[in-house]
Amino acid sequence: MAYALVALGFVLALNAAGAVNFAHGDLVVLGGAIAVAAGLWSGLPVVMVLPLVALALGAVGILAARIAILPLASRPIEATFVATIALAAMIEQSLTLALAGAPRTVPPLAGSGSLEIAGLPLGRQPLAIVVVGALLVAAMWFLLERTQTGRRMRAVAADRTMARAVGIPVGRYVALSLALAGALAGIAGLLLGHQFLVAPTQGAGYMLKAYIAVALGGWGSVPGALLGALGIGVFETFVSARFGDAWASAALYLAVLAVLAVRPQGLFGEPLGRRA
Repeated sequence: MAYALVALGFVLALNAAGAVNFAHGDLVVLGGAIAVAAGLWSGLPVVMVLPLVALALGAVGILAARIAILPLASRPIEATFVATIALAAMIEQSLTLALAGAPRTVPPLAGSGSLEIAGLPLGRQPLAIVVVGALLVAAMWFLLERTQTGRRMRAVAADRTMARAVGIPVGRYVALSLALAGALAGIAGLLLGHQFLVAPTQGAGYMLKAYIAVALGGWGSVPGALLGALGIGVFETFVSARFGDAWASAALYLAVLAVLAVRPQGLFGEPLGRRA
């Protein structure tokens, strides 16, 4: 579910910007780092830190839109790639200085221990991740499919020129999409920061997982990105439990190659004009 949040934010930013935001993985790490800092400075429980992280990363998403994406809208797409790569490097180096190169951990969202459901012991923290992730995915579905704001966001993603022609303020909705993408990335970083720690160099790994999820699901497809991310998470969990993490990573890439060899457009097709 945490991977699903990462992939959902990635595809929102992709559709809004018309290009890959290469800083997205580093926003995940930044969310975890802010959760660590907020917990240390304020002493608040993690459940109260969660909305603070979402607001902070939403603001970072708007800043990224205003600095690295909207000013380059009329330039070749490679300009946006370079700008977001530069932004990713700035975030990573800043976190390296702030964390002194040492991994940190985010306290568990729901405490330690486990619950027994139908005779099956389930950890409190994994259950909390599933619940929070499911609620956020449902909220994003409602926003995109059942509200006027969501319809305008999808219109901007489909055709900026036409959206502008019918009076939709394109820049505002691109910034909103990037804000939501940043908030989702930050929450995912908080959730993953207890399971996998928070280290400045993790951004590339999260970025790769999101890219793979979107490629598997279909370039630009929100449902495809969600299912691709869930598939990656389930695959890694069961293979690593059986054979270890190294084998799980190797098997994941082989499985991705096999799926794309059979269906290059992804499981849910591929909207035109969204390749990168």
